[in-house]
Amino acid sequence: MKKSITFTKSLIPIIGLIIAGASSIFIWDAGMSFPLIVGVILASIMAVRSGWEWNEVQKMMANGVSRVLPALFILLTIGMIIGSWIASGAIPTMIYYGMMLISPAWFVPITGLVTGIVSITLGTSFTSIATVGIAFMGIGDALGFSPALVAGAIVSGAFFGDKLSPLSDTTNIAAAMVETDLFSHVKHMLWDTIPAFLLALGLFWMIGKSEVTDIKLDSALIDMFMETLNDAFVIHPLLLLLPVFTVFLMIRRVPALPALMSVGLLGAAIAVVIQGSSIASTVQAMSTGFAIETGVEAVDSLLNRGGFTSMLETVGILIVATAFGGILEETGSFKVLTRKLLEKVKTTGSLIASTLLTTSVVVLASGEQYLSIILPGRTFVQKYKEMNIDTKNLSRTVESMATVGINLVPWSVTAVFASGILGVSAWEYIPYAFFIYLVPLINLLFGFTGWTIARKDYSE
Repeated sequence: MKKSITFTKSLIPIIGLIIAGASSIFIWDAGMSFPLIVGVILASIMAVRSGWEWNEVQKMMANGVSRVLPALFILLTIGMIIGSWIASGAIPTMIYYGMMLISPAWFVPITGLVTGIVSITLGTSFTSIATVGIAFMGIGDALGFSPALVAGAIVSGAFFGDKLSPLSDTTNIAAAMVETDLFSHVKHMLWDTIPAFLLALGLFWMIGKSEVTDIKLDSALIDMFMETLNDAFVIHPLLLLLPVFTVFLMIRRVPALPALMSVGLLGAAIAVVIQGSSIASTVQAMSTGFAIETGVEAVDSLLNRGGFTSMLETVGILIVATAFGGILEETGSFKVLTRKLLEKVKTTGSLIASTLLTTSVVVLASGEQYLSIILPGRTFVQKYKEMNIDTKNLSRTVESMATVGINLVPWSVTAVFASGILGVSAWEYIPYAFFIYLVPLINLLFGFTGWTIARKDYSE
């Protein structure tokens, strides 16, 4: 039987996934695991009905998952880091000194700015959310700020750095997929990333300032929060060297997984030596999460988290999402869906808009960054060359939606991760994460005005 898939058969899995996802989120309140499985089942059925053998479909899924195996190990390692860093006192120390030094009037924009700096330095949004992000959530809670607002600032800063850092995996993948060099890609992204982040910081300042006028700062509550941390942990400025050492490893370009494992184990050693934790309790913190009962509910809810097992839901979603993407890619479903769209593209504005739209479809269907960069990048690269538009415009546009805008999708891997770590649902923080929708909007504006669109003659 001839292997070919029609437009209708290509569309059915995506429509099924979106319907199942909407039902799961709005009606069943069951998350995205089941809808993604529905997508895999429908994609598999369509592939078999189009001529592929079941063994071939299984191989497609395995190929899809194999692309993100390094990311899966990194996620599990981050879970262990959270547990060990809390046990070591590093995160409690960041919270303690942050509450002491940060002015409430500037707290929200500083949250976004510092998280952004850390994310650029580390090259990963996940690690910055899981370390300084947790610290800022604790400070914001003690100061009385809305958790959704603080989470929005953290997510904005984290993905500002993830998009712009030369160390970021998504940044490197985007440049490679569209056949442009890394630093040309990063430099070109300054045009959409910097204005969007400055606008976001301005909005954080205005909203944060208005919240400060409504907040009656309870100094007794803040003192109790700090006293509880001081009683439960050894608080000392030298513990801040742990995140500094992490930054040093990333600057020296130590591979992500060995670097993260090193700082996770170092945190465990500090927990035993400095905090006096037993080896058993430290291993438990890294495995199933840190656990403490201080008698102050706000402190307990902030610190009782982390561990290897805390990442299993996110890892599961990523595995199923990339299996689904593997079927779409290797059956040619995505190319079939975009062929008619590409035929109608005649202007720069329509090309940029089509790139954003297509990337959005992959984001909605898979909720996974790598696939959302790879599929549109490979699909559109020839069209950009035919129109003599530099492919660094393509990598910039794809990243605006696949790296940043993906957080607008509550069932995406990034949103599920941030929600789980910060303890705020995606539905709550998305309205405040201004950066994540300013970046795609700015790219759309660039497309239709032609401003910052670089040209290149590919005829040779």
